[in-house]
Amino acid sequence: MHVVATAGHVDHGKSTLVTALTGTDPDRLEEEKTRGLTIDLGFAGATLPSGRGISFIDVPGHVRFLKNMLAGVGGVDACLFVVAATEGWKPQSEEHLRILSLLGIQRGVIALTKIGQADDDLVELAEMEIAERTEGTFLADAEVVPVDAVDGVGLRSLTEAIDRLLDVTPTAADRKQPRLWVDRVFAAKGAGTVVTGTLAGGMLRVDDELIVLPHGHAVRIRALQSHYADRTKVGPGNRVAANLSGVSYDLLSRGDVLVRRSDWHVTRRVDASLHVLDSLDRPVTRRGAHLAYIGSGEHPVRVRVLGPDAIDPGATGAIRLHLPIDLPLVPGDRFILRESGQGVTLGGGEILDVDPLVAAARATPDRDVDRVVRERGKVEVEHLRRLTGEHLEPTVGKWVVDPDLLAVETDRLRTEVADAGPLGLDLARVDDFGRAVLETLTDLVIDGGHVRSVATGDALAESDLVARFAADPFNPPDPVPREAAEIRELVRRGDLISQSGVVFAASAVDEAARVVARLLADQPDGITVAEARDAWGTTRKFAIPLITRLDETGVTRRRDDLRIAGPRLPEI
Repeated sequence: MHVVATAGHVDHGKSTLVTALTGTDPDRLEEEKTRGLTIDLGFAGATLPSGRGISFIDVPGHVRFLKNMLAGVGGVDACLFVVAATEGWKPQSEEHLRILSLLGIQRGVIALTKIGQADDDLVELAEMEIAERTEGTFLADAEVVPVDAVDGVGLRSLTEAIDRLLDVTPTAADRKQPRLWVDRVFAAKGAGTVVTGTLAGGMLRVDDELIVLPHGHAVRIRALQSHYADRTKVGPGNRVAANLSGVSYDLLSRGDVLVRRSDWHVTRRVDASLHVLDSLDRPVTRRGAHLAYIGSGEHPVRVRVLGPDAIDPGATGAIRLHLPIDLPLVPGDRFILRESGQGVTLGGGEILDVDPLVAAARATPDRDVDRVVRERGKVEVEHLRRLTGEHLEPTVGKWVVDPDLLAVETDRLRTEVADAGPLGLDLARVDDFGRAVLETLTDLVIDGGHVRSVATGDALAESDLVARFAADPFNPPDPVPREAAEIRELVRRGDLISQSGVVFAASAVDEAARVVARLLADQPDGITVAEARDAWGTTRKFAIPLITRLDETGVTRRRDDLRIAGPRLPEI
C-alpha cells in the first residue's frame, strides 16, 4: 500500500481527477461542494492495474488553506502533481513543489489536466513550462501525462504511470514504533471517537493501548479500518481510521499524535537543519513570528539560529526550535517553517537532535549516533533508540559507551581496586555501570562481594584470623575494627560465624554441638544454659549466642528453661 498526495494550484482539477481515478469525491464538506473549492483534506482509495492499493490525500490548492495542505503531505510516499493546461504553472504550483521538496518527497507523476479545454499549442506551452519549472527538482524526470478527467481522456495512461512510479517507490518501514499523526477527528454514530491519519513506523492492532499526545489521554483501539474495510491490524504506510475508547472526540484535534509512550522520546526542543528557499527576499533570523508544521500539526515556535546570526536565502544552516507542546519526534522527521505574520514559507528541513544537550552557542547538530553517545558518555540501548531511531548493540552491559568514558571508568576502577587493600574493593560501593565494566576486565576478579586483582590471589588464603578464633573456641577474642572487612568476608565464606554480635570459628560451633550432644545423652530430659556454659568452659556472654545458634540451626530445641535434643543433634 502507498499513500500519494495531490499537489498544485487552486482550480487545476485535483479533486476532479481523484474522483475520476477512484470513484470517490474527496470533497466531503458542503461548503466545498457549494463553492467548487477544496478547503480541507480529502481522502480516497483505489486499486491500480497491477492490483496494488493506493490511498490519495487530496489537498487544497488555495493559498488561504495552505495549513490544511501541510497537514496532509507529511507522511506520503509520492505525489500526483497537477498542472492545468489552460493556465500553466501558477504561484501555488511553485509553493507546493517547494514544500514537497523540503519534506523530502522524492517521487511523483505530473498530470497535465484540462487538455480538452486547451488547443495543441497551449498544451505544448504548458509542457515546456513544466519542464523548465521542474528542472533540478525531484520532478525533473517525472512522467507528464495529459488528461481530461471530465471526458476520461488519459486516465488509463495516468493510472499506469502511477503504477510504474510506485514500482520504484519504497514502502513505509516497520521500525516497531507506530505513530499516527491525526489529520481528522469525528464522532461516528454508534462507535464514538474516530481519528484518521497516515500510519508510519509500525503496526497498530485492535485492543492496543496507546496515548494521544500532547495531552496524554490514555486510549484503547476498539476497531480499525483502512480503505473503508475493517481490519484487526494495519501496517505502516496505510491510511487508517481508528475507533478509540477512553477519550471524547471533542478533546482531540488535528495535530495530535497516537503512539505507545514507551517507544518515543517526547520533547519540546529540537535541533534541526533548515534550508531557506532561494526565492525568499531576506535571511532567516531568530526575529519574527514563526510556525513549524510537523506531522499534521501547526505549532508556533521560537527559532534560534545556531552558529551565525542568520541563514541566507538558498543556504542551509542549523537551528534550534522551541516547541509549545510535547511531541514524539525522532531524527529524520521533516518540517516546514513559515513566517506567520506575512504568511510566507521560509524553508524546511530535518530534525537532527531531539534532546540537545550542548548550549546553542556551541551546538553543531547532526544525525551521527556517535555524537549523541559522546555528549552523554553512555546511553542505554533502548534510550539511544528513542533518541536516534537507531538500534545498536551494547558495548558494556545495557549501555552504548563512548570509548573515552570507558577508558576513564576502567582506569578509575583499577585504581580503586589497587587502593582498597588486600581484600579488594567492596562491590557494594560500585554502581550498575561500574559492575558492567568490571565484568569486561580480565585482570580483575569478583570474589565474594569484593573485586581484586587476579595477580594478588586470595588475600585470605593465609589469614590467621580463623586460627585465632579457633584457638580458644568458646572464648573468642573481640574483633579488631581494622579486621572488620576480613571478618565479614570470612563469615560470608562460612569460616567464621557471627551470632548476636559475637564472632566464633565455625569449628567452635560444631564442637559446641558435640558437647551438648554428650550432655543430653546423660540428661535426655534437658539441660540448662548454665550447664552448657560450664561444659563449654565459658561465660554467659558467649554461652547465650552459642545456645541461640544451636536453637536456630535445629541442634537443640527450647522447652521452658531447658534445651532438649533437636532434629540436627549430632550423634556421639
